[in-house]
Amino acid sequence: MGLRSRRWLNGLLVGLGLIGAVSGSVALLKPHAPVESLGVLYLLAVLPVAVVWGVVPAMVVSGLSVFAFGFFFVPPENSLDLDSGGWVALGTLLVVAAVVSELAARQRRAAAGVAKLEKEQAALKRVATLVAQGAPHDVVFQAVTREVGLLCAAELARTERYEPDGSVSGVAVWSRTEGNLAVDTRFALDGPSIAAFVRDTARPARVDSFVAAPGGIAEEARALGIRSSVGCPILVGGRLWGVIAASTTSETPFPDGTESIIGEFTELIAIAVANAEHEAELRASRTRIVAAGDETRRRLERDLHDGAQQRLVTLLFDIRAMEAGASDLGRLAAGIDAVLNELRELARGIHPAILSQGGIDAALKAVARRSPVPVELDLRTRARLPEPVEVATYYLVAEVLTNTAKHAQASMVHVEVEQIHSRLRVCIRDDGVGGADPAQGSGLVGLMDRVAALDGTIVIESPPHVGTSVTAEFPLAE
Repeated sequence: MGLRSRRWLNGLLVGLGLIGAVSGSVALLKPHAPVESLGVLYLLAVLPVAVVWGVVPAMVVSGLSVFAFGFFFVPPENSLDLDSGGWVALGTLLVVAAVVSELAARQRRAAAGVAKLEKEQAALKRVATLVAQGAPHDVVFQAVTREVGLLCAAELARTERYEPDGSVSGVAVWSRTEGNLAVDTRFALDGPSIAAFVRDTARPARVDSFVAAPGGIAEEARALGIRSSVGCPILVGGRLWGVIAASTTSETPFPDGTESIIGEFTELIAIAVANAEHEAELRASRTRIVAAGDETRRRLERDLHDGAQQRLVTLLFDIRAMEAGASDLGRLAAGIDAVLNELRELARGIHPAILSQGGIDAALKAVARRSPVPVELDLRTRARLPEPVEVATYYLVAEVLTNTAKHAQASMVHVEVEQIHSRLRVCIRDDGVGGADPAQGSGLVGLMDRVAALDGTIVIESPPHVGTSVTAEFPLAE
């Protein structure tokens, strides 16, 4: 017995109970009122059935009500000899049953539509909040896939991305059952599938059956018991990026309008993908700028060392050799020696040779020795670090120590550098006056950009009269 048949049977049984209750009431009232006026009470049996169970059981209950009233209460009693008034009553009840059933059905459809719309809006709001908060795109993909599956009353849902080789791969899946959809597995689009139809048309698509269909996607669908699917394209900046598909194991296909539900969420995924791509482009651009700056400093250091610095050294040796013959040559040699020392200091500031030769530990020890404020070092690195990380760490420590000497009035600075699995943690703390604010302009602003360019994080805490703490973390390639 189908769901509708069971529903009608339940309505009929309730109607029979109500007919019995109304008939008992009519029997009690018959001695006190004209029997013809009591027939209207049978509306109390018809109307509830019409509102709750629909027109078919309501009409059956209407007919039974008329016959019950005529058989038990209309003279001659215990007969079914209906006069014209009885047939009019039957017709009236049938019309009332039909009208009330239709009005109730419309009310239910309207209420269901409002509830569905509210449910869709709530789901869209949840996903839009994730996108606005800059949540990782894989989190957004998973949230969208789940919301689509639930709103479409699907058993399975998957978000897929088109790959450069013409295949498609799942990036997020959701399942109401125990079935497992493939993720990060590429499928060739060599058979009927939502992904194949959307790729060819860039429009919403449906697949009504996967029976005997070729291709890896159709084979997976049959293995999972999927009977039909519906999906929509994901367009990012006007280009086809991927597709969201919902699937059902039911013999009943998805209703009309399912595509519009899915389409609302594809726009949010497109925003998340575009944001991630723009962020990646910005990060790559920032990294290139920092790398170009580092390379320029290295080139200047080489030019100074191999050019002017070497010529000054040679000239100094020549003057020293001639110094015994002319007293003024001594002053000239001393001046050249001072210029040479300034060039060496400048070269160290541009790109310290000790960083390239001895690594970050040796370079930080040299920085600590030159610091006017005593520095306590705690270095726990296991091997040479990637060059961009070493350079960023060196300049971070050097800049913070310079700021400390100029502004902090500190008596001690603690520098900790620790390699923890695939990350490098750098912490610099002083016992100075605090109150540092990068927003008001300082060398820390550039260092913050440098840290961010390496996908690192930096936290600056400088409460007044407590001291300043700068903590940075850098990811290290495995």
